[in-house]
Amino acid sequence: MKLLPTSAPFELTHSREAPTATWLGRVDALLVLLREDQLAALDSLPGGAAIRREHARLQCRIGGHFAVDLGGARPLRAIVGVLPPDAAAFRVLSLAAKLVQQLAPARPAAVGLVAFAGATEASGTSATEALLAALLAATESRPSAKQSPAPAWHPRRVQVSGPGDLASTVAVESAAHLARWLTQLPPSVLDPTSYRRTLATLARRHGWRIRVHDEASLRRLGAGAFLAVARGSARRDAALVHLQYRPPGSTGRAPIALVGKGLCFDTGGLNLKTPRSMLGMHGDMAGSAVVLGTLRALTALEYPDPVDAWLAIAENRIGPDSYTQQDVVTAADGTTIQVMHTDAEGRMVLADTLALASRTKPACIVDFATLTGACITALTERLSGVFTNLAPLRDVLEAAGRDSGERVWTLPMPEDFDEDLDSATADIAQCLIDGKGDHIYAARFLSRFVGAGIPWVHVDLSASERSGGLAHVPTPVTGFGVRFATRLLANPAFLAALPHRVRR
Repeated sequence: MKLLPTSAPFELTHSREAPTATWLGRVDALLVLLREDQLAALDSLPGGAAIRREHARLQCRIGGHFAVDLGGARPLRAIVGVLPPDAAAFRVLSLAAKLVQQLAPARPAAVGLVAFAGATEASGTSATEALLAALLAATESRPSAKQSPAPAWHPRRVQVSGPGDLASTVAVESAAHLARWLTQLPPSVLDPTSYRRTLATLARRHGWRIRVHDEASLRRLGAGAFLAVARGSARRDAALVHLQYRPPGSTGRAPIALVGKGLCFDTGGLNLKTPRSMLGMHGDMAGSAVVLGTLRALTALEYPDPVDAWLAIAENRIGPDSYTQQDVVTAADGTTIQVMHTDAEGRMVLADTLALASRTKPACIVDFATLTGACITALTERLSGVFTNLAPLRDVLEAAGRDSGERVWTLPMPEDFDEDLDSATADIAQCLIDGKGDHIYAARFLSRFVGAGIPWVHVDLSASERSGGLAHVPTPVTGFGVRFATRLLANPAFLAALPHRVRR
């Protein structure tokens, strides 16, 4: 099984003009996405009259879709979706996925995607971009160890008519594909050793600087919280991997630091998980995959600012040296931590990672982690929770969620929650034992390890996995976070809110 994904490339052409009969003659199937107030625009499409008649006959509700056979010398099936005028990105992407799902059984070799001028929604995600993103997500390769895997659908040609930045769509979806692929790999394939090898390969491919802090280096740095988690593994291969993206002309600007939890497998440690809870724990490295995918997307988009990625790569295994409840360990910033529960390992590795990333004086730190079940309880798997220590970022964060279609909700983390993390034997307790409000206590715990004056965002990836998929992604592993982070970092309001973006 390969560590990195491969996808069959297809020929992609893009025109902003309305399709002609010749254009339609080169495709085997058609996907059309338009707003309810744009039905008249179908008059410019060959066969558009048939679509309007079928729409009227079916009385298709707004947000629905239908199929129609267009007349002509060669049969052509069109799947049509109708959006409300004010549709936000999540709804646009979700409807686009339904159209692709209807088309998939036919497995056409040449697909036409059509939206009309003015179909760019207020959110900034156009119907054209949504159709392409949904098609890419539905046809991407997935890890498989089957001797006779089911043949995948890979169109040879995709023709697009309508507004939108398709190059950016391809870059971001390719990066999200990387995140989904890595998150789906079994723990027998993706362990800390093979993950580190994969990161080195990607660093060479994309021109990133790479520095690996192995366990010996982490001991010298005083990263006792990280090393406590790694102790249970029979392999001495845990590491903090630091990747650096430095575009031309960015010298002197403080980097944005992206931090990702990369637990390649989480047994829960001595506080062992149940079989049902442990089954998906090969995906506990999804935060690191999101950071890696985001760095790849930013590189492809030639993002103008420097970006660092800090990936906390480890496993939470059981062994004679496993850390245990009531241990007291010392983090890299000198904070002593009373261990309350060995299955709260994510905040342990992130504590040292945040402390070490803070030493570089970044303009901002954004961390991603599949951290707490409490956040799923609070928000479900349809959106993820975010926390921040900088109040002006709250609206910016939720706007990035709306615009990307990866919705987030800003959750509170009042300082008085720290009272419950007081410890009689250490500077701070790792967590509470009953799990109540654990997403908030985890955020308060992590905030202690962020350097003074550094803006910080914590993303608890409750939407990392959802049965039936999410938005335009049909698979349970969603890759949630890549679209959100890419949109967030591109937002001028986000950059303007960072007080130390330029290092003087």
